[in-house]
Amino acid sequence: MNNQDCIFCKIVAGDIPCFKIYETENILSFLDIGPVNKGHALVIPKGHYKNLWDIPADLGKELMTASQVVGDAIVKATGADGLNLLMNNNDAAGQLVFHAHFHLIPRFKDDGLKLWDQGEYNDMDEAMALAQKIEKMIK
Repeated sequence: MNNQDCIFCKIVAGDIPCFKIYETENILSFLDIGPVNKGHALVIPKGHYKNLWDIPADLGKELMTASQVVGDAIVKATGADGLNLLMNNNDAAGQLVFHAHFHLIPRFKDDGLKLWDQGEYNDMDEAMALAQKIEKMIK
């Protein structure tokens, strides 16, 4: 289940080299070639899934386990103070490669990186109404 036009599928197939750091039957992890900080890695399923919603639950568990293992190794190898685990889903969220993947970014106390600004709800009624709407979508 690979996409011949997908750069990550080409990496999985061995057609494009990578700096591999972890591999199982279903998962591959390698260094990002445009790292936010040195040690920034990607964890991907070997099969082609567009985003979070396409990944089967069992494979999701494997991806999380791999992310824990790789994340721990990145922190130890880089001496990082923390780690961001990020996944961009669809254009609006900044997804550039449409093959599901997690970013593991080592963080350092003074690295100058900033997360997005926080917003707020108009009032508690607005927050409650949205929480209830989301909850209904789950059931």
